[in-house]
Amino acid sequence: MSGDWVPTRPRQLIAAKFNSPGPGRYLLPGSTGINFHDKTKHQAAAFSFGIRHHKFYDDCSPGPAYLVDSRYSRNGKSGEPHYSLYGRPRDQKAFSTPGPGTYSPEQAGKSAHFSAPCYSLASRTKGSKFDKSPAPNSYMLPSILGGKSVAKRSYPVFSITGRSKIGGFDEDLQGTPGPGTYRVSDPSIYKTKAPLYSMTARNQLPSDSTRKPGPGAHSPEKVSVNKNRRPAYSFGIRHSDYIAPLIVDCSD
Repeated sequence: MSGDWVPTRPRQLIAAKFNSPGPGRYLLPGSTGINFHDKTKHQAAAFSFGIRHHKFYDDCSPGPAYLVDSRYSRNGKSGEPHYSLYGRPRDQKAFSTPGPGTYSPEQAGKSAHFSAPCYSLASRTKGSKFDKSPAPNSYMLPSILGGKSVAKRSYPVFSITGRSKIGGFDEDLQGTPGPGTYRVSDPSIYKTKAPLYSMTARNQLPSDSTRKPGPGAHSPEKVSVNKNRRPAYSFGIRHSDYIAPLIVDCSD
């Protein structure tokens, strides 16, 4: 029967169950060019085009930029011998051999003679006060009650949980939306739309709002451009650029 079929484990590996990496997995060397050529195939001679070299200059001297002394030639310096004066050197200090009183064998210490062990009492070190080693009560053994025991064998444990929303009788497997999910459409979309009217504010008639002068704004009696005018004289004072102004001291 088909319901009693149980898959069996093969005794050996079956090659059809494994996928090969394909030809693109391996990077085989090519047979063209000179770089990374296949060593198992014949390689023909390859030639390349070079570049034009710069001109080589034979004269590499800096020119007459240096002032060479006339006493120097290709054979060295020519001329009479030269001498210099130095100070009198100091005499070398003779080696002073140490006498018998220079050494102190009584201060040699443990390196020269045997000494008994010495012990001393010191104060408590500061490291013990700041030691962060945990105390004996910092450790806690795991509980052997329940199903969380590590070293002990535990019996099956059952618990009572609340009602789950998944797998219950009220679970919505299809996920259908409710009535409130949809928005009510306007009837004017699928029916004949009635005319709509709106009320606006009163419009103002176009007019000129600039201010215009009235009859009393003009003074025709003061106009003397189109009439004959008698000469007019005025009495003034004599002014001079060299007369100092009158200064009155008001401090008193």
